[in-house]
Amino acid sequence: MTTTSTTVVAAPSEIEVERRLYRRQRGRRSVAVSIVSSLVVVALVWVGVVNTPGWAAVQQSFFDPETAVSAFPDILLGLWLNVRILFFASIGVAVFATLLAVVRGLRSPVAFPLRLLATGYTDLFRGLPLIIVLYLVGYGVPGLGVFPRFPAEVWGTIAIILTYSSYVAEVLRAGMEAVHPSQRLAARSLGLSHAQTLRLVVLPQGLRKVTPALMNDFVSMQKDVGLVSILGAVDAVRAANIAQAESYDFTPYFVAGLLFVLISLPLIRLTDALALRQQRREQSGGAV
Repeated sequence: MTTTSTTVVAAPSEIEVERRLYRRQRGRRSVAVSIVSSLVVVALVWVGVVNTPGWAAVQQSFFDPETAVSAFPDILLGLWLNVRILFFASIGVAVFATLLAVVRGLRSPVAFPLRLLATGYTDLFRGLPLIIVLYLVGYGVPGLGVFPRFPAEVWGTIAIILTYSSYVAEVLRAGMEAVHPSQRLAARSLGLSHAQTLRLVVLPQGLRKVTPALMNDFVSMQKDVGLVSILGAVDAVRAANIAQAESYDFTPYFVAGLLFVLISLPLIRLTDALALRQQRREQSGGAV
């Protein structure tokens, strides 16, 4: 004997249909107005900048096409180093920050020394500027003579992991603490251990709550990887600096900045999409 079940979905009322139609019309009108107003603002800014007295000199020093074309291959090759640093730094930050957040969330008296150590770590590295951490790690740690010689990009990656782990750990901890205590109690009542509760219940829910904030931290890290150039690593910024010294033109810096923006845009758009999706989920309601 086969039993079939059908789900009956109530049709929206006439009032709800009118509301949806009004929202679509208003959305299309808003998009059109936004496009027109943006074009007008861009045109006004462009006319104002072009008509300034020093525009000709600035254009020659920052927007020279020939210098941009000649410097582009070396800057692009340096950008590949930035991408590799970002890849390994993202993995390191994700792992280390999760450990810090979990340790800071421990409530057992036995774990007090670990919790105190994690708290001191996050306070220290959230207060230190990244450029100072780069100098301390890139020049101070090798000077101890304990570790073998590593390339500058390795020490730069370690410095970025140390700094951004403190930020991401606090975001993760905020997400974990936002999970209602009843979720933990329910998981423990089902026989899950503390570790299983964290892994299966608390962390997944906490991540969903702070995903936009986490993505913003990684967007910031994506551009801050350019600071490893101060350690001597030939990345996009260092390649632009070399090209500028050879041509006495600042256009290579503009090319490097434009490439950083281009590689950041996908992650920025993904961050906005996730934030919008979360907002719609939280504000969604039933049909009237």
